[in-house]
Amino acid sequence: MHTGTSLIPVILSGGSGSRLWPLSRALYPKQLLPLAGNDSMLQETIGRLSGLATIRPPIVVCNEEHRFMVAEQLREKQNKAAAIILEPMGRNTAPAVAVAALEALRSSVDDMDPLILVLPADHVIADTPTFHRAIEQGIEQARAGNLVTFGIVPQSAHTGYGYIRAGESLNNHTFLVDEFREKPDQPTADSYLEQGGYYWNSGMFLFKASRYLQELSKFAPQMQSQCMTAYACSSHDMDFTRLDREAFEQCPSDSIDYAVMEKTDAAVVIPLDAGWNDVGSWSSLWELGEPDENGNVVIGDVLCDDTHNSYLRSDNRLIATVGVKDCVVVDTADALLVADRNQVQDVKNIVEQLKKLNRGESTLHKKVSRPWGAYEGIAVSDGYQVKRITVKPGGCLSLQLHHKRSEHWIVVKGIAKVTCDDKVFDLHENESTYIPIGVKHRLENSTDEPVEMIEVQVGAYLGEDDIVRFDDVYGRTDG
Repeated sequence: MHTGTSLIPVILSGGSGSRLWPLSRALYPKQLLPLAGNDSMLQETIGRLSGLATIRPPIVVCNEEHRFMVAEQLREKQNKAAAIILEPMGRNTAPAVAVAALEALRSSVDDMDPLILVLPADHVIADTPTFHRAIEQGIEQARAGNLVTFGIVPQSAHTGYGYIRAGESLNNHTFLVDEFREKPDQPTADSYLEQGGYYWNSGMFLFKASRYLQELSKFAPQMQSQCMTAYACSSHDMDFTRLDREAFEQCPSDSIDYAVMEKTDAAVVIPLDAGWNDVGSWSSLWELGEPDENGNVVIGDVLCDDTHNSYLRSDNRLIATVGVKDCVVVDTADALLVADRNQVQDVKNIVEQLKKLNRGESTLHKKVSRPWGAYEGIAVSDGYQVKRITVKPGGCLSLQLHHKRSEHWIVVKGIAKVTCDDKVFDLHENESTYIPIGVKHRLENSTDEPVEMIEVQVGAYLGEDDIVRFDDVYGRTDG
């Protein structure tokens, strides 16, 4: 086995980002949102790798429910993934990296043992050249068989991050890892900063694919075995690799840190000072934003009076604030969050309450993405609901029927191709049609322009699960 030369990014795009509710939802999480720029965080993560030597197309590991959004976002930026691996359920980062390492070893045709660069999809790094230099420094260590992590030079005595204590210096920019420390209380964090030699744990890693699997088999043999089975029994579905559900479900859940990095004697840390932020809460976005003269970060339609050091974001309507400070106000189409900026870590508690109440606001926005486009709820009442539907060029809904509702379709933009029972016809702007209960139907867009239409559903039950699907070009049996 020769020395690894190619560098394969492994992008971890799992998680729901519950601390960034109501913008981040379970089925539309923060890594798929443009929170810190014009591109989504996933797109920015991949984009900042451009220019690295021997960089290869990435392996993306994501929740299967996010698969079409991930694929679409890669397509938008003309990024071709080496693989998109679908996790049937979350098992934390150690198993995710294991299956990605197996994929890297299998698919790397010109390198028997490639290096993998593990990156969460939801980080901000302001200084890309410095980030690249740290990676290039790490490559030498990874080739030598070390497991490299990148320690963020702390800007404050932060209690929300784990810490890495650096040990013996290997050279002027690399240290042995002495130990990992849990998130500290404030006095302990203050002491770390005062002592020096402590770094925030970034969750970014670089090592040989085989070396990681070797250490995983030593310290977490059951995890490694289940990951190998889940990967070996995986199936291919369009552009996706589906891990075997039963095998992966039996895999222990653990982070890379606990499973491997805290136990191996080959861990090294490279300090990184490149404007890193993990965007873990609304206060992180306030820190990243461009404040006005009163310290307010304002996005959208917002008016302020006597308001200071606050994060104010409107995606839907006018927000007005008077006489407040250190607040977070985030308004979306179906939910409004008002929080103390110093307590935003507790937003996740609201999400837990929503889940217990079985409320959809924890899971979906009013606008729901689908592989063919999107739909958005406009109005709902007893016996009817109204949706705005957008079908992208080439988009095609499944051939389906409903047992409990009829539908009226009105095209407001573009030309829709409609299948209704045994009839197939075009529906033009300002034309409408009726889909009776129990009739097979399909909507397509065969043109180069988006189709926009209004759908009025009428019936005793209007849930999304009232769908009998006969054919679907995206291979869906769900959603």
